[in-house]
Amino acid sequence: MHMTGADGAALRAALRELRTGLGVPGEFPAPVLAEAEEAARSPRLPDLDATDLPLFTVDPPDARDLDQAMHLAKRPGGGYRVHYAIADVAAFVTPGGALDAEAHRRVTTLYFPDVKVPLHPAVLSEGAASLLPGRTRPALLWRFDLDSAGRVETTEVRRALVRSRAKLDYDGLQRSIDSGTADESRALLRDIGRLRETLEQERGGVSLNVPEQEIVAQNGSYTLAYRAPLPVDGWNAQISLRTGMAAADLMLAAGAGILRTLPSAPDGAVGRLRRTATALRIDWPHHMPYAELVRTLDPHLPAHAAFLQECTALLRGAGYTVFTGGATPDPVLHAAVAAPYAHCTAPLRRLVDRYAGELCVAAVAGAEPPRWALDALQALPERMAEGGRLANTAERECVDLVEAALLKDHVGETFEATVIDVKDNEPMVGTVHLEEPAVVGRVESRSARLPLGDRIRVRLTRADPGRAKVLFAPA
Repeated sequence: MHMTGADGAALRAALRELRTGLGVPGEFPAPVLAEAEEAARSPRLPDLDATDLPLFTVDPPDARDLDQAMHLAKRPGGGYRVHYAIADVAAFVTPGGALDAEAHRRVTTLYFPDVKVPLHPAVLSEGAASLLPGRTRPALLWRFDLDSAGRVETTEVRRALVRSRAKLDYDGLQRSIDSGTADESRALLRDIGRLRETLEQERGGVSLNVPEQEIVAQNGSYTLAYRAPLPVDGWNAQISLRTGMAAADLMLAAGAGILRTLPSAPDGAVGRLRRTATALRIDWPHHMPYAELVRTLDPHLPAHAAFLQECTALLRGAGYTVFTGGATPDPVLHAAVAAPYAHCTAPLRRLVDRYAGELCVAAVAGAEPPRWALDALQALPERMAEGGRLANTAERECVDLVEAALLKDHVGETFEATVIDVKDNEPMVGTVHLEEPAVVGRVESRSARLPLGDRIRVRLTRADPGRAKVLFAPA
């Protein structure tokens, strides 16, 4: 199911109205662009040359703001060596300058179906600072030595010049690994990723394998699709998670930093999940931890998809915790990671990562963190929270607009759907997941409780782009 060209034009107008209503930043001011152009011509370059490392990146096919590149190798005596390069945004941004001030105003890159609203001007985020293949770039180069079980033995991070050799996408990398055509460095992503997933399970960490709605542009129009994460998505995420955990450990040891934290699930939340599992006829032995159960579920099965959707309730409430002067941060753990954790691997797209990277480099060197980094720490949690709320709202509203635009001419028609959520206090109100088109919408029953996890037919009762979200009723 696709929109007509006229519908696509109307949707783009609605998206422009949405950005205006949300107060999304527009074009970069002239002084910011001028400073970015100058920085792109003359960044602060490190002395260490690591351009001999044949790094590769893994990103969506059309991405140009490439934050991370990696190289994986076996160690002669056993175990593995991971090199993970992170774009060094601080090499281009002068603290207190126009570019820095604009980044603090924007906080994060925002993605819309028709445009991207970047944290930094494209001359940096998609050019001079991006780890594009065949280009020499300044980076924060992490090195982890792992034992044969994937546990970290040593950690190092320092500034270096790097040069990526290849820009890979998830689908292509998965195919090359599965077919045995990937070279050793790329194939090791599977081996190391699986080892790290096992360690995550042992410490009680949770990675939810929930399919995501994606807005897909097609010939000037848009449609919706589901993208279920590939195994390579998880293996790649494990390298990033390990880096975030290492960053947290370094900052904790140095007594100053900013952590990404998530409180433990509130009292009763796991009990509610157990009742949901029973309702969905999912076998959850009493001795089995929640983190172990979710790894046994298949998101393609309707009951499992509904349960995984319910599990996302345990991941709400994430924030940032700042600590300085050797104080013990509270809270300190990220409940889903089951360890201290920090955002540090996406500085082109997220403001806080630049600060975490700077503090980690100072910690490894045994040096005092730069004053500009310490001075800005206290204000970062609230700024990042504001940016996160804006990003979440923008994403949700964009999907709502596309859903309504796709379905506006189909009011009264029926669709196959799965009930993935039912309100505790209103059991006749919930959420359904349509297979085609890829819509997740509200459903309201007038006569009976909604059957959580069951496949049902629903009738579309409302779809009004820009005015009201889609609404369904049991057919």
